[in-house]
Amino acid sequence: MKITTIILDWAGTTVDFGSVAPVDAFIAAFAAFGITPTLDETRAPMGTAKRAHIETMLAGERLSSLWIEKNGKPHTTVDIDNLYAKFEPALFEVLPKYAEPLPGVIEAARILREWDIKSGSTTGYTRGMMEVVTPLARDRGYAPDCLVCPEDAGGLGRPYPYMLWRNLEMLGTVSIDEVFKVGATMADLWEAKNAGCRSVGVIAGSSMLGLTETEYAQLDSKCKAELFADTRRRYFETGADFVIDDITALPALIQSIGG
Repeated sequence: MKITTIILDWAGTTVDFGSVAPVDAFIAAFAAFGITPTLDETRAPMGTAKRAHIETMLAGERLSSLWIEKNGKPHTTVDIDNLYAKFEPALFEVLPKYAEPLPGVIEAARILREWDIKSGSTTGYTRGMMEVVTPLARDRGYAPDCLVCPEDAGGLGRPYPYMLWRNLEMLGTVSIDEVFKVGATMADLWEAKNAGCRSVGVIAGSSMLGLTETEYAQLDSKCKAELFADTRRRYFETGADFVIDDITALPALIQSIGG
């Protein structure tokens, strides 16, 4: 069936190469309580609502043990709230620096618009956070047709399907078979699966690849090929229907399946 609608992720897919802003803010929040998470621990829940992200991090064996060692007792919901209270201002401080569209995003969006393909978007950011990101991205040339945040769907962000479905309602999409969900995290793929649509994982710039733009630019061809192969494998193991090297390949993918 012809693709009429794409639902795009934000950080790591269309803006903020490598999802640096939330990574820095999560690490700063935990550091305020004397704990240093690894990058893998920080990135693993990426794409989910941010309080849920903290909760998932703390549920991990190592961080849970460190919390007990540091505080003498297991973490509670109050501790998650306190961590989130540190995370949010840390994120707001850096967000304006990470609203630049990824390479190729503006051109890919222009092509899809010329083809009359509608573009929605979902995110793990709150509406207040996106009120910082969206005008800056728009000023740089990127503006999807609509945006749905977790609180717009009763607080049920990824992996729940409701943000994606709310986009389809706003865009007037007739069938879930007409939809691609494009994202940069495992949570994006779970959202697509639970919503019933096909998913596309993007490698370059993604949290799954886990590199900043500077780190990415310094890769030699052999290392890049190895990292891309590993990221592609993990996407498919998570359930991706398609995986593309970068967002510029999205129009060709849509064409290849009759879009």
